[in-house]
Amino acid sequence: MISIKSKTEIESMKKAGEIVAVVLEKLNAAVKPGVTTLELDRIAEEYIRKSGGIPSFKGYKGFPGAIDYPGSICASVNNEVVHGIPGLKELKDGDIISIDVGVYISGFHGDAARTFPIGTVSEKAEKLINVTRESFYEGIKKAVPGNRIIDISSVIQDYVEKNGFSVVREYVGHGIGKEMHEPPQIPNYRTREKGPRLESGMTLAIEPMVNEGGFNVKLLDNRWTVVTADGSLSAHYENTIAITDKEPLILTKLS
Repeated sequence: MISIKSKTEIESMKKAGEIVAVVLEKLNAAVKPGVTTLELDRIAEEYIRKSGGIPSFKGYKGFPGAIDYPGSICASVNNEVVHGIPGLKELKDGDIISIDVGVYISGFHGDAARTFPIGTVSEKAEKLINVTRESFYEGIKKAVPGNRIIDISSVIQDYVEKNGFSVVREYVGHGIGKEMHEPPQIPNYRTREKGPRLESGMTLAIEPMVNEGGFNVKLLDNRWTVVTADGSLSAHYENTIAITDKEPLILTKLS
């Protein structure tokens, strides 16, 4: 069942979203050659807890056989698509890193992701990051009452493929609110099912995951980290939005 949020509940979600947005700004300032993903995790958790929030991802249960997620952020480098576990890996010039942040506060979650270049990256890597971000904004133009999920999904896929990249199939966006993952699922590509009609008060985490090469992915032995099957680069861009009577409201963005 899809949860419809009241204006008061959306304001609570905006509080979580603002913390997420600040964390991503802090991490953008911190990413540079020589920094470890574990240090980025420390920066994020420190600010989240200082703000009165709880890292949504820490301790999250994943696939059978996987440990509870150990980090406060997901830090996915180069060919890692999503769910990269923070560790002692040092970033180097030319890398790209996708960072996903979730915050729980006042009974609600906020969730967003960005991909950052490290130092000087290739033109294709820069284009990949930009197209991934732009595909999100193209998609949410369709996030209005009366449309269906497929209207968002189709625009994202078309924009990505027009620019020579591919969208991941196995992992999708989702509803969000009192739980990190709620109905409905939000694919970034066309499916046979059109999905439910959008209504004012729905809150969604829309998150294109875009690969430089093919769309196939594989799960590493840690049962968390997803990588491109062909070793190509991958980028990720996500915001939590609320459907309103007019245009969608981005909750994980500073006003």
